[in-house]
Amino acid sequence: MPGVRGPSDYSREPPRHPSLQINAKEPFNAEPPRSALVSSYVTPVDFFYKRNHGPIPVVDEIHSYSVYISGLIENPKHLFMKDIRALPKYNVTATLQCAGNRRTAMSKTRTVKGVGWDVSAIGNAVWGGAKLADVLELVGIPKLTGATKSGGKHVEFVSVDKCKEENGGPYKASIPLIQATNPEADVLLAYEMNGETLNRDHGYPLRVIVPGVIGARSVKWLDSINLITEECQGFFMQKDYKMFPPSVNWDNINWSTRRPQMDFPVQCVICSLEDVNAIKPGKVKITGYAASGGGRGIERVDVSVDGGKTWIEASRYQRTGIPYISEHTSSEKWAWVLFEATADVQQSTEIVAKAVDSAANVQPEKVEDIWNLRGILNTSWHRVQVRVGHSNL
Repeated sequence: MPGVRGPSDYSREPPRHPSLQINAKEPFNAEPPRSALVSSYVTPVDFFYKRNHGPIPVVDEIHSYSVYISGLIENPKHLFMKDIRALPKYNVTATLQCAGNRRTAMSKTRTVKGVGWDVSAIGNAVWGGAKLADVLELVGIPKLTGATKSGGKHVEFVSVDKCKEENGGPYKASIPLIQATNPEADVLLAYEMNGETLNRDHGYPLRVIVPGVIGARSVKWLDSINLITEECQGFFMQKDYKMFPPSVNWDNINWSTRRPQMDFPVQCVICSLEDVNAIKPGKVKITGYAASGGGRGIERVDVSVDGGKTWIEASRYQRTGIPYISEHTSSEKWAWVLFEATADVQQSTEIVAKAVDSAANVQPEKVEDIWNLRGILNTSWHRVQVRVGHSNL
């Protein structure tokens, strides 16, 4: 692709906030402190988790940069940034979450394979760009199309990013064409994040945003789009990011028995407290985030300060001054919900949070029940320990 530099330029790392916890240096993977997540509904770019599968590409010469749309369509086309910017611009507030969020806690049950993430491989941003449904109309695919005339049923996104799992080839993923051509699905080709030009860590100059779906499908540094018959056959669609039962291990795994994971299950995490805390007796404020996939809202967040014996309901909110109502038009369906509860804690205990989404899906109580060898989708009840004593503890 014109304007893409070779590997020798990858060594120039972008500037990053010093508070990020670096989980892997090459490729670079890092997350913010959990307390940073509940300080604002929209996550600042500096505190948005960084997830990479290969070296971070440098794309310059922006005037020559283009995305090639081809495959099972009649009119393949190169689209330049000016073409994409000429389309109506939409701002979509959407939460991205890595499928491996909370993997470290799952690995304490039994070892899993993958980058160790605490609870902050998640963030909520305002993404600005063109709707993929509008982009595909430029190559003759109407809105709400399930298949092209020549049999294209899936939209594959190919990155500039190269990774070892693809034997040095590009990172790629796909979504169904019917989702891509549905304006209500809000799939974007985004060039802005929180009102500013995307930075290199987050996919400059152009990335895909697939709301409500695990972050692995929101391909960064977009190089090309292919219309294909079947799902993308890339490594991260077929040999990774699939949910297996606890009985499957590396000796008996058969990847073809599971579909690629798309929607994220309901999740919530306490962010105002660390895993182990020393606190004074009295009132404790418990805040955190809750999110579900597929545009489902958060119906309820329950908090317990006695290890799950009794529960109180937390208050839920998104934007300041606008009451949050699950599934209501005033709420942002692709975005997380922050929660808050206050409880009296007089003795050392375990504080627990669990969420219920608008389809009444609940979080599993125990991580052991959802353990899987890749350590994805840890959505078990979130637990933190508090030790009550004097302030010099």
